[in-house]
Amino acid sequence: MTDLNGQTFLVTGANTGIGKETVRALAGRGARIVMAGRSEEKNRAAMKEIADETGNTDLDFIPLDLGDLASVRSAAATFLASGEPLHVLINNAGLAGSRGMTPSGFELAFGTNHVGPFLFTELLRDHIVASGPGRIVNVASTGHYRAKGIDWDAVRRPTVTRTAFDEYCVSKLANVLHAQELGRQLQGTGVTTYSLHPGAIASDVWREVPFGLRQVMKLFMKSTEQGARTSLYCATSPDVAGDTGRYYDNQREKAPSKVVTPELAAELWERSEKWVTES
Repeated sequence: MTDLNGQTFLVTGANTGIGKETVRALAGRGARIVMAGRSEEKNRAAMKEIADETGNTDLDFIPLDLGDLASVRSAAATFLASGEPLHVLINNAGLAGSRGMTPSGFELAFGTNHVGPFLFTELLRDHIVASGPGRIVNVASTGHYRAKGIDWDAVRRPTVTRTAFDEYCVSKLANVLHAQELGRQLQGTGVTTYSLHPGAIASDVWREVPFGLRQVMKLFMKSTEQGARTSLYCATSPDVAGDTGRYYDNQREKAPSKVVTPELAAELWERSEKWVTES
């Protein structure tokens, strides 16, 4: 299928796991893809593999470290300076099982999984609207159901829990809230937003989990190819072209956590705007 000719996609965390399989499928359908991530070596290796397999060489790379807001600003500026349109942004990159703080002063999972993608999306938002119709896709997680809410003080301190899973779940709740509020703000612009659970996937998102436990966990997980399906559905399917701000699982719309309310989404947005302005 080559039904994505003329469409430009930007995918974060695209050199491995779900992101890589997403790029592989998009490339096979004729899309132009810009891959954003930390390692140029790993991204270019993935680009060569995908180009060799699909015959699509319309792949590019920009450096991006979502935990460092200076890097986020630089990546967005690099893309915008190219002057090319952007039709779909897939905020795929994320981490789990890591503890600490980001260089920009946020709990590691929250800063990497929410604050960085929030700023990146904001910097590209007007350009996506101008290029539209377009879509913005946040890869979240069913883990967001575990989060009871957002402790606004905790997200500015180092990780507390030993496994960092509770903090990861809060960051994924933020992904769902972000997509909901962004969808509300973009009503009528031709740009729609989505958040999704890709499934429990045997990907590098678990790379910081101790080796033995990680290997056991992966025995019960889906493949990265299966994990990319809902991302691709939200990013390209005509079935959801008119929907916005909603949450998906297994290529179907699903009710998000009861914690996902317009009020919390608006508060997260307001605080996120302040954070990225100050940092």
